[in-house]
Amino acid sequence: MSRVDRVIAGGLFVAGLAVVVGYGISQTSPAQAQATDGPGPNLVIEVAGAANGTVVIDLLPDVAPQHVAQITALASEGAYDNVVFHRVIDGFMAQTGDVSNGKAGGDLSMAGMGGSSKPDLPAEFTNDLSFQRGVVGMARSNDPNSANSQFFIMFGDGSFLDGQYTVVGNVVSGMEVVDAIQRGEPPATPDVMAKVSVQQ
Repeated sequence: MSRVDRVIAGGLFVAGLAVVVGYGISQTSPAQAQATDGPGPNLVIEVAGAANGTVVIDLLPDVAPQHVAQITALASEGAYDNVVFHRVIDGFMAQTGDVSNGKAGGDLSMAGMGGSSKPDLPAEFTNDLSFQRGVVGMARSNDPNSANSQFFIMFGDGSFLDGQYTVVGNVVSGMEVVDAIQRGEPPATPDVMAKVSVQQ
């Protein structure tokens, strides 16, 4: 996918979200219980910045095997380390994972427009999981088969995304850390995934 396509797709994605968010997405209380930890593997994210702490995501290889395999490979290689949360929309989601353009300390002007050196993935939409608070999905362009390395964590109800984005996991610990991530598109001082590891 060309840089222009990614820029256009990113703009379309943000524009669409702005419309939906403007209608007043119903938010789930931050006190709501987190998902129960399943068989894993777990993605463990050490967040640094305004939000300091650990977020644990129970990945769902039975739901999205190719996406989970790519995420765990990237994490095991250290590709996600020091990648910022480049798009954080209050009441909606926190997006990160641009391993090409989103490294802290570098030029973040193109953060959100890149991916990894690994191939883009075919959509794995064939599940009935809904985008609710704590659900983790794969970001993509307008091409359904373009998810690569970027993912997002839901702050609240995003059921309008159901069947259009691949669900890869659920936050099982540290949702209060997610809630503290700096908002902005991009944030003025973005929080960063200081270290990302996989626990089997």
